[in-house]
Amino acid sequence: MTHLMEQVGGWIEELIATIGYPGIVLVMAIENIFPPIPSEMVLPFAGALSVKGELNFWGAVAAGTAGSVLGAVVLYAIGYVAREAGVRRLVAAYGKYVFISEQDLDRGAAWFERYGEAVIFFGRLIPIIRSIISVPAGYTRMSAGRFLLYTTLGTSLWSLLLTYVGRVLGENWVDIRGYMKPYENGTLVVLVLVVVVFIGWRALRWRRPGAAGGPDSEA
Repeated sequence: MTHLMEQVGGWIEELIATIGYPGIVLVMAIENIFPPIPSEMVLPFAGALSVKGELNFWGAVAAGTAGSVLGAVVLYAIGYVAREAGVRRLVAAYGKYVFISEQDLDRGAAWFERYGEAVIFFGRLIPIIRSIISVPAGYTRMSAGRFLLYTTLGTSLWSLLLTYVGRVLGENWVDIRGYMKPYENGTLVVLVLVVVVFIGWRALRWRRPGAAGGPDSEA
């Protein structure tokens, strides 16, 4: 698997170096649909190229965001059209070819059920989840407008972060995995804290006399 990813990494570098921004869009779209291709191999390289003047920094961020949103929309559409039962049949039949299991799907569905629509934003910062989470958003019929908004905000933040780190590291951009591991763990902590605060705020609002749906509100 490591050798395969090294080959994929070489192909990604060659593609981006050859066709630039369209290559970033293409690879980032595929990365959302095919999780084993990590964005940590795409945008840091683009950031390193921006140091050399071969790419524009903000152009690379925009291309990364556009590609990620495109891939997320494809998965959202699959979930929307196929519904949960259809998605599970697809994963059972073809998931192994894109390294997605029913356990991955269950994990994404559990995150969506537990944290609601907020996970569409924060989930973009977490490997695997950032791909899978679009599917339950589709089959639960989440508003397409809110899905696009949260997805765009989350992916733009992720794209900005990775491209910037690649720019800072320059030719040492390949060290990105070592730098990003603590960040990924930290993102999980922040996500949990935000959800806890949100649930607490909703609970206090519900308990407030006269609040809509609260104990003293009129039917």
